[in-house]
Amino acid sequence: MSLLRAVVLLLAEPSLLWARAPGLGAGSDSGLSDSEESVFSGLEDSGSDSSEDSPEGQDGASGDEGHGRTEETAEQQAVSTPSSPPRTEAAAAGAQDEYAEDSSDEEDVRNTVGNVPLQWYDDFPHVGYDLDGRRIYKPVRTRDELDQFLDKMDDPDYWRTVQDRMTGHDVRLTDEQVALVRRLQRGQFGDASFDPYEPAVDFFSGDLMIHPVTNRPADKRSFIPSLVEKEKVSRMVHAIKMGWIQPRRPRDPTPSFYDLWAQEDPNAVLGRHKMHVPAPKLALPGHAESYNPPPEYLPSEEESLAWEQQEPSERKLNFLPRKFPSLRAVPAYGRFIHERFERCLDLYLCPRQRKMRVNVDPEDLIPKLPRPRDLQPFPTCQALVYRGHSDLVRCLSVSPGGQWLASGSDDGSVRLWEVATARCMRTVPVGGVVKSVSWNPNPTICLVAVAVEDAVLLLNPALGDRLVVGSTDQLLGTFTPPEEPALQPARWLEASEEERQGGLRLRICHGKPVTQVTWHGRGDYMAVVLATQGHTQVLIHQLSRRRSQSPFRRSHGQVQRVAFHPVRPFLLVASQRSVRLYHLLRQELTKKLMPNCKWVSSMAVHPAGDNLICGSYDSKLVWFDLDLSTKPYRVLRHHKKALRAVAFHPRYPLFASGSDDGSVIVCHGMVYNDLLQNPLLVPVKVLRGHTLTRDLGVLDVAFHPTQPWVFSSGADGTVRLFS
Repeated sequence: MSLLRAVVLLLAEPSLLWARAPGLGAGSDSGLSDSEESVFSGLEDSGSDSSEDSPEGQDGASGDEGHGRTEETAEQQAVSTPSSPPRTEAAAAGAQDEYAEDSSDEEDVRNTVGNVPLQWYDDFPHVGYDLDGRRIYKPVRTRDELDQFLDKMDDPDYWRTVQDRMTGHDVRLTDEQVALVRRLQRGQFGDASFDPYEPAVDFFSGDLMIHPVTNRPADKRSFIPSLVEKEKVSRMVHAIKMGWIQPRRPRDPTPSFYDLWAQEDPNAVLGRHKMHVPAPKLALPGHAESYNPPPEYLPSEEESLAWEQQEPSERKLNFLPRKFPSLRAVPAYGRFIHERFERCLDLYLCPRQRKMRVNVDPEDLIPKLPRPRDLQPFPTCQALVYRGHSDLVRCLSVSPGGQWLASGSDDGSVRLWEVATARCMRTVPVGGVVKSVSWNPNPTICLVAVAVEDAVLLLNPALGDRLVVGSTDQLLGTFTPPEEPALQPARWLEASEEERQGGLRLRICHGKPVTQVTWHGRGDYMAVVLATQGHTQVLIHQLSRRRSQSPFRRSHGQVQRVAFHPVRPFLLVASQRSVRLYHLLRQELTKKLMPNCKWVSSMAVHPAGDNLICGSYDSKLVWFDLDLSTKPYRVLRHHKKALRAVAFHPRYPLFASGSDDGSVIVCHGMVYNDLLQNPLLVPVKVLRGHTLTRDLGVLDVAFHPTQPWVFSSGADGTVRLFS
């Protein structure tokens, strides 16, 4: 049975026998294909609760530690346990029973992995399992090309040694096995004693016998005309009468000629040459070429003098029209030979066919994207669900340390959550629909800005370090109002004692509904977007001096979103059709970006400040490279419905987008320090978990400041953490 197993192994891989022969090259192992990696990315069918595809099954949960232990155990086993002698040599010796190594499934009895592809074990230290369920580790192969060359020179049996893919050990073929393989490669029979040219046995004799083989009487239908054939003949006769079938005409033996420069039409012979270029044709003679032209074609003396002074290339006619009494009086044309020679040059040098040769490999047109496994870490599954809101959750914000989470809902409350346990630490009723929530990015200030109706509430959640909470109240209490208050577009009101017990510290009233509030990176300034017309749509508030100002004198459309530049003194303002970049110190417009979208819904700035992403209600995500162009660098259309929110990760090269289709798509966005290298954008995972409510899905997304986690709030009243 070992002989048959070796033959099957060599027939499956015929190059194994000659791969180790002297003078021949060695093959190389291939990695995973792109189709196998598409399953890991999750773009085709992905779920928030789905786990990663692993060939290990339950062993995949052991993690990196278990993987490291298996590699160490494999090395110890390979060092301590000597390689077993090949079974083929034992079979050739004949010292044991021929049924001692028998196997019902024609495979190695030590490896019980089953009929599965062995490529599944390429990334693992073992190759299968034995009868007891223990792993069969791959032998440690630390020999380089020099060691293999020395083995090839020293070992006379190197050319007949092959590797068993089921166990990973080297097997030496016997003379009978080598002869069997060579016979099969030459197309001969495996059994040497089989004669394919044996004399054939004639079952029927070629001699004429007296008695027939069968004495069955003839059928009646052999004497009656066939009705089926009669019907076919009648159909053919009818077709000939109607002219549908034409008789074959004899071919004309005379050769056919055609004019090479004839007018091309689709039915002509030249019409079959689609890329044929016709020769230039001569212009037909006009009245000026006549021997008796009309008087208006005859030039005057001034016109004749001017024609002679012109350059030959500038003349409209290459001759002067003349008048003769009769055709017999016309002399010979002096430029006849010259013009005939130029005509021959036109015919000789004219291109006969237009050839457009573009040799492009179709594989080169497809961008080479890395595998999603090489782009880890990124969120892959749903970890926690924060439940408590009774209506849709419009906005959320994470504290600078990543320990707390604030969410605002249409139920008129702001909830403060502990990220690690999904426990609601505090609920602050605000008495209206919460449109925006933003945590102060300064870690030394514990403040949360909440946009409710026409006011912005500054809350002290009193979570975390007590010193930070106390210093925040002390910072707000040290403000002294000026003697002469200036005229401002907003009113700053102190909270009452009852409101201070609930966490409210300041109230900024605007008189118009507030749609967004966002902080500057240092935590002293914040920008507010108002749902109104005119130049007061965007206001900037200073917390330390409690001042408000309107930075614009005129409006450029309905403002959707604003954002501060993380590094430079820039303010980004997104309207419905454009994104404007303003320099706050110079007070001038620096750049105007055109997203080519119908309605911009959200905006996020890269932490480095050189790139920008915008989401729109027409299911587009637009990536801008501010140093490259004012037009989009890449437009991603992965969502099926309107985009509600986009976000960048502060540390990792990740960005996410939430849509009304209920999904959050996480993409890898690597921005290189080399300005000559374009950003790398690769979608890596589709996260699902929110249920659609009122045709609304994910309303806001935010990344954890330190971990590769993403938070999403939906219309189903829940906040979900994907890790």
